[in-house]
Amino acid sequence: MMKQFFAVIGGMGTLATESYIRLVDELTHAHEDQEFLDYVVFNDSSVPDRTEFILGNSSESPFPYIADDIRKATAIGASFITLPCNTAHYFFDELQALTPVPIIHMPKVTIERMSKLYPAAEHPRAAFMGTRGSLVSGIYSTAVKAAGYEFVSPDEAIQEKISYLIYHDVKETGNLNKDRYTEALDDMLTGLHCDIVILGCTELSVLNEAFPMPQLPIVDAQAVLADETVKQAKKLR
Repeated sequence: MMKQFFAVIGGMGTLATESYIRLVDELTHAHEDQEFLDYVVFNDSSVPDRTEFILGNSSESPFPYIADDIRKATAIGASFITLPCNTAHYFFDELQALTPVPIIHMPKVTIERMSKLYPAAEHPRAAFMGTRGSLVSGIYSTAVKAAGYEFVSPDEAIQEKISYLIYHDVKETGNLNKDRYTEALDDMLTGLHCDIVILGCTELSVLNEAFPMPQLPIVDAQAVLADETVKQAKKLR
């Protein structure tokens, strides 16, 4: 009997993929080698920038690259697939159409979790921190509004700070700056009078892993995906 496993389509970027895998391993609560989950990681660093394509700044679509990984994951027999890149969910419906293997929808499970932790009636204003591509594509705003929240986008000055955290601090240098991260969170929670902050970029999740602030109403999409991944993977055993 073939052992069941899940596939991770990562590499967008690699530090974020590593962070996601660490979370999955930690949430497994394994005490010996054989208790860890079975998975295959496609660390595909060749995938072009998702935001640049969505914004029309690049004509090179990431879709064929991710689609190739989806087909490979299907061919080797993955039971389900995870896509730990929020912005890549811009292509979700097209990617899911390529395979009978279920792909966990990261924004969907994140908003479902947020609704349980911070109901809209008591926490109406949900701020979003992520790439410009995710903002423009509406992959979170539509779901957030449908769940009964007011979706709050950062203004241009705050978005510049967020983009700097994503592209400079995490992707380019790997030098994580707690002060810059804390300032951006405060801009959203205090400056824009928000009740919740959604971390909708896995580079921001890297910062959240490095500088956890459980006292703040933060919903980390990567952490939610990791938790859902472990739940689904344990059902395979």
